[in-house]
Amino acid sequence: MRSAKMLTAVGLLAGTSLLLAGCASSTPAAEPKNVELRMTVWTANEDQLALFDDIADQYIAEHPEVKSITFEPLPFEDYTTTLTTQVAGGKAPDLAWILENAALDFVDSGALAPIQDTLEKTDGYEFDDLSDAATALWQKDGELIAYPFSTSPFVMFANDDLLRAAGQPTAAELQAAGKWNWEGISEVGAAVNAATGKAGFVVRDFDYTSWDNLASVWMGWGAEPWGDDGASCEFDSPEMVDAFTFLHEAAFDKKSMPGPGTTADFFAGESAFTVTQISRASVLPDSGFAWDLLPLPEGPEGEYSMVGQAGIGVMATGKNAPVAADFLAFFSNPENSKKLAQWFPPARTSQLSTETLAAANPVLSADQIENVVIPGIETGVVRPGHTDSAKVGQTVRAALDAIWTPDADIEESLIGVCDAVEPLLGK
Repeated sequence: MRSAKMLTAVGLLAGTSLLLAGCASSTPAAEPKNVELRMTVWTANEDQLALFDDIADQYIAEHPEVKSITFEPLPFEDYTTTLTTQVAGGKAPDLAWILENAALDFVDSGALAPIQDTLEKTDGYEFDDLSDAATALWQKDGELIAYPFSTSPFVMFANDDLLRAAGQPTAAELQAAGKWNWEGISEVGAAVNAATGKAGFVVRDFDYTSWDNLASVWMGWGAEPWGDDGASCEFDSPEMVDAFTFLHEAAFDKKSMPGPGTTADFFAGESAFTVTQISRASVLPDSGFAWDLLPLPEGPEGEYSMVGQAGIGVMATGKNAPVAADFLAFFSNPENSKKLAQWFPPARTSQLSTETLAAANPVLSADQIENVVIPGIETGVVRPGHTDSAKVGQTVRAALDAIWTPDADIEESLIGVCDAVEPLLGK
């Protein structure tokens, strides 16, 4: 992936091109014809893509100037790299999903076209219904630059059948006994592993590579990877040392968490607990085991919650930015937002209700939505990001490798992370 500097150059180039085009002639631009829109996404889920196509077909039926709207799935692990390469190569899509950990690069660089004016002027859009918390990450100078189409809380799923088979309390029983905390989860997870050979708890999609998913654990210790200004490394803080000590002991000593090179899929019945986002619940009816959904376990600092976010942006270098912005207004209007809520928790305050979310997520109970999902969305902290996200992320990932050995010195290893990444922070 290119750095934020590359994206800035792309944005400036686009802005200059538009400015020159505006100065070249006072003749009104011709109405677009036979417009073909392309939007990059990272989902290959057939049901989700079918819904996107259905929304697109409705838009095309009302806009004869639009010939087609294509949703292009890109592999998640290489998504941002591939998208940025397309932009740099002059083949930018018209719209794109953007991960929260790359939001600062895209929003600040000028790579995205402003959309707020289009959304506000669209009849029936109800722009003021968008949550301030959901839109905060996607604004520049007080203006919305990308639409937060999904604000999904990280939660803990539990396999109650596996817990019972190991002679352990169910998730609800752990919570009722005041043991819904990370130490309690690790203790029970170790017992499950010893009794059944299956995993205790899994931080899904971490796999000892996607280190920022561990924020769903270290936030319980009050730890942060860098200061609020992004310029100072905090990996060597006492809170982070304690959090990684817990994780290291879980992986290498207690065996309550799969170690490096070992995988366990909760949804295939291979672990007692998993941390992931609520959108995964859709596969549980086919799991064949009794399950439950609870908030993230408490840490030493008490209760907390984390959300993963994704935005939809209109690329400034796309060929049809005004039409793309208009389609985004249609894609995210109140009616379609309600349809999308079954997988992508909405940014609309009016739709953060048990009634709306229960209708969109029939797998979840009203109690789970009211006591886990909605509070998680309303209070969750976004997963950490930084400008020049790819380089910073790769540097942290490489430096953290020193921790994932049985005899690692946690404190010294985390000092090494700061030594490696601090020169990149604040640039």
